[in-house]
Amino acid sequence: MQQLDILAFGAHPDDVELGCAGTILAAVAEGKKVGIIDLTKGELGTRGTVAIRLKEAQEASKILGVAIRENVGMADGFFKNDQEHQLAIIECIRKFQPTIVLCNAPEDRHPDHGRAASLIADACFLAGLSKIQTSHQGVAQAAWRPANVFHYIQSRNLLPSFVVDISAHMDKKMESILAHSSQFYDPTSTEPNTFISGNSFLEFVKGRAKELGQQIGVDYAEGFISNKLIGVKSFDGIIQNKT
Repeated sequence: MQQLDILAFGAHPDDVELGCAGTILAAVAEGKKVGIIDLTKGELGTRGTVAIRLKEAQEASKILGVAIRENVGMADGFFKNDQEHQLAIIECIRKFQPTIVLCNAPEDRHPDHGRAASLIADACFLAGLSKIQTSHQGVAQAAWRPANVFHYIQSRNLLPSFVVDISAHMDKKMESILAHSSQFYDPTSTEPNTFISGNSFLEFVKGRAKELGQQIGVDYAEGFISNKLIGVKSFDGIIQNKT
């Protein structure tokens, strides 16, 4: 068991990079241990192959400096929020015992995203119930419930509960996204165009981060949704927005 400070889940191999790579980079820079778990291999994606996408995910992981990245191999487009899939996520949570879990947006253009959000949030709660028994490599696991589950914002313009300043890490965030080269803008590609393959989509990603940053008086930020009230110990950690 390798205990992590933050465990980020994504329905597809590039979701985490798009949604919260800047926050991950900031946490790693602070010495936090961060991991990523992809639910599917993105096998239904229009562009690329499973082998290519797995290789790209590992390259992005090197850029982000995460401690682990795993893929649980759920069916792209068809995984469900049911007992079988919840138990698979519970095993991951108990294996890495994260304090914070990051996961997909609660509602989004791609139906996998909202379904993954519900699956992971439910599994995080259930992972704390000791009467649910799981094991890893034949060893019984102890119950563990993360302190917080935060949903990163994706395509939909959802209202964040809070935002994280990623100004120092925006360039590397984009580098981690572009590590998934089969999926994003490549003027030499002969594969079909998709919602995310145009240069305008990359500009949208930067524009969203710019917009969120502007609202707190910094260059770039990422937004997160919390299903419970967030508390602070003091005002010292709040960014003093003078705009």
